[in-house]
Amino acid sequence: MNIMLSIERVLVNKDWATLLFVLATAIIALNKTIFSVRFNEFIKLGYSEKYNKIYKDTNNLLSWFTISMFVIQLISFSFFILLFLSYFNYTKTDNYITYIQVITFLFVFILSKFLIEKIIGTAIDSESLVDKFNLIKVNYRAFLGFILLPINIVLYYNSWPIKEVFYIILTIFLLYNVFTYYFLVKTYQKTILSKLFYFILYLCTLEIAPYYFMYYWVTKN
Repeated sequence: MNIMLSIERVLVNKDWATLLFVLATAIIALNKTIFSVRFNEFIKLGYSEKYNKIYKDTNNLLSWFTISMFVIQLISFSFFILLFLSYFNYTKTDNYITYIQVITFLFVFILSKFLIEKIIGTAIDSESLVDKFNLIKVNYRAFLGFILLPINIVLYYNSWPIKEVFYIILTIFLLYNVFTYYFLVKTYQKTILSKLFYFILYLCTLEIAPYYFMYYWVTKN
């Protein structure tokens, strides 16, 4: 008598993630082809300020290159958050619903923060300076998203112990943000000193408080 054992196969569908990784890679390839000079300067942002000096016009905030690299940033940061949450067993890496929630929240958070900064900049008669700040922050964070993308791909498709990797990346992110503000202060030192009170208020309300409340909300919930 033959006994047939039915073994349930759990299939993990990661096709949606693969499509997003392919899309992000395709956008990078297009940018490298269409904006070859600009792209070559962009990938040097880790150690050179030349890109920010060349493309300092605030009109670049709405350029195709900036917007497309912002899309890369959204995709990349959202995958990193998904991996981080899955490591602590809050979700699974193949849960596309969670990914949609994360990327939507991230997009709304960044857009809301950008609009609030524009309003405050107009209110204190510093709209041009705030736009310059935003452009530099967008550039540096887009670069971080660009660097983080291949790391996400490796971590997503491999079941490695990645606790140390997470903390190393978070540390680099924090240090890179400090470097960003150092560059901002160094570049616009005279303007900042003339509006020092508003600059400190800006840092506390729009650069420190939102991330603190996000951290508080995540840890408590």
